[in-house]
Amino acid sequence: MSYRKYVTYFSFLLLPFLLNSQDDKTASETAQKPNIVFIIADDVNWDDIGPYGHKNIRTPHLDQLAQDGMLFTDAFLTTSSCSPSRTSIISGLYPHNTDAEQLAWPLPEEKKTFVQELKNAGYWTGLAGKYHMGEYVNDDFNVLWEMQWNDNIGLKGLDRRLVGDGSGCDDWIKLLQERPKDQPFFTWLASADAHRPFYEGIIENPHGPEDVILPPYVPNTDGVKKDFALYYDEVSRMDEYIGKVVAELEAQNVAENTIILFVSDNGRAFPRDKTTLYEGGIKTPWIIKWPAKIKGGQTNTELVSAVDIAPTFMQMAGLEPLQEFDGFSFMPLLENNDIAIRDEIYAEDHFHDYEDYTRAVRTKQFKYIKNYYADLPNTPSADIIRGLGWQSMLEEKEKGTLNEAQLKCFIAPRDTDELFDIIKDPYELNNLASNLEYSSVLEDMKSRLEKIRTATNDILPTERTPDDFFRETGLPTKYRIRPRPSKAVYMKARAEGRVLVNPDFK
Repeated sequence: MSYRKYVTYFSFLLLPFLLNSQDDKTASETAQKPNIVFIIADDVNWDDIGPYGHKNIRTPHLDQLAQDGMLFTDAFLTTSSCSPSRTSIISGLYPHNTDAEQLAWPLPEEKKTFVQELKNAGYWTGLAGKYHMGEYVNDDFNVLWEMQWNDNIGLKGLDRRLVGDGSGCDDWIKLLQERPKDQPFFTWLASADAHRPFYEGIIENPHGPEDVILPPYVPNTDGVKKDFALYYDEVSRMDEYIGKVVAELEAQNVAENTIILFVSDNGRAFPRDKTTLYEGGIKTPWIIKWPAKIKGGQTNTELVSAVDIAPTFMQMAGLEPLQEFDGFSFMPLLENNDIAIRDEIYAEDHFHDYEDYTRAVRTKQFKYIKNYYADLPNTPSADIIRGLGWQSMLEEKEKGTLNEAQLKCFIAPRDTDELFDIIKDPYELNNLASNLEYSSVLEDMKSRLEKIRTATNDILPTERTPDDFFRETGLPTKYRIRPRPSKAVYMKARAEGRVLVNPDFK
C-alpha cells in the first residue's frame, strides 16, 4: 500500500473513533454530521495575528479561536496568488493540475470540488464574500453572495471600493441566519480584508506607526510603516467579523458540532511576500476549532498543505476523499500531535499580474526555491507597486539606502537556486545554494522537487504570458483583460498564433 493510500486508509478508519469518543452529554449531537465553516482571509500573513505572537495587532477573536481550538505552526499554501490558491483549495489539486493556475483563470467545468461532493451528500452549501473561482463553481453552492464593487469610485478597473464597509464580510451572518435548519451546512466565508487598496478610518481605534513590526526586507520609513498600519486595520476589521460568526453559531446552538477552519489565501500584499514562495508568501495562519472533537489550546507543529483541506473536510463529513486529490487528510493530526502526514510541502508561483514560474519544496528545516525565469525580477503584484510602501522603497532605492535584502525585488537576473535553513534563518536572507557545506542538502531538495514535478505532471510552459501591467508603474498594459478568459481560450489563441489583447485598451 502506498504511503498516501495508507494515510487516507488510516484516517478513514479513525473517523468512527473520533465521532464516538465523546461523553453522553454530546452523544446525540456528535452522531450528526458536523457543520463546517471555512473562513479564508485575503492577503494576511501567518504571523500578523495575535495567536502567532504579534504583540501589537488587535485580533482578540482569533486569539480566542486559537485558545478554543488547535493552532498549526507549519501550514502552507500551494501558491501565493489569490484565485489560484482558492481554486487549489476547493479542488484539492496543485495549481498546475487545476488548469486555473494563473491569476483570474476560472476553474474548468470538469474539475470536481469538495463543496460539490458535500452538496451531493446532503449538505447545504453557501458562500459569502470574495469568490474569484469562475462561473463553473457557482452551482456547487446553494447560495452564492459574491461581494459587489462600487464602480463609481476609484480608477476604472483598479483600486475600486466595495459596496458596504469594504470588508467583503457584510453577508456572513445573514448567510448563517438564512440557511435551512434541517440540513448540515458548509459555508465558505471569504473576507476581502486585507487586500489592497488600504484606506484610512475603517476602524474606530486605528493602528499607528508605533504598532508596526517590520520584516528586515522592507525599509524602516514613515511611508512603509503607515502602509503596514493601514494593513493592520484591515486585519482587525476581519477579526471583528470572525467574532460575530462564532457568536452567531453559539446563538443558534450549533457551535459544539461545527468545525471552523481559518486560513489565508496567501501572504500580505507587500514586497517579497505575496506572489513569492518565501515564507511571507506561502506560509499561512491555520486555526481549527471543533468543540465536540478537539481539545482547545493545542498547538500542532506538523506540516500541512492547502491541498489537504479538501480530503479532510470530506472525511469529516463521513465521505471518502476523491482519488484525484493531491493532498492527504489531516484528520489524524487532530487526534494525535505526534503523527505526521507529510515530510515536505510543495508550492508554485505562476503568472500574477506579471509573468513568473517558480517552484519550492519545504521540509521542517529547509526550503529550496527554483526560479525557472531567473532573468525576470521578483516584481510584486501591481497593487503593491501602486501602494504607499513600495513608493517609499523606490525613494530609498534612489537614495541608495536599501540593503541587500530590500533590493531583492529589483534585481535581475535572480539566483536560479535558493536554499534556506528556515530554523536558523526564518526571514530567508542567507542563500546557502552555493555553500559547499550544504551541497548534500541542496541535492536532496532538488531531488525532492523533481520527484514531485514528475509525479504530479508539472511541466514548464512552452511560451511565456505577457505582463498585464507595467512593472515600473503598476498600470495596465494592453494584455489585461477582465473578466480574464480561461486557460483553454488562451491556449487556443496561442495554437493559432494569436496573442489576446484588450480591445478597449487606450
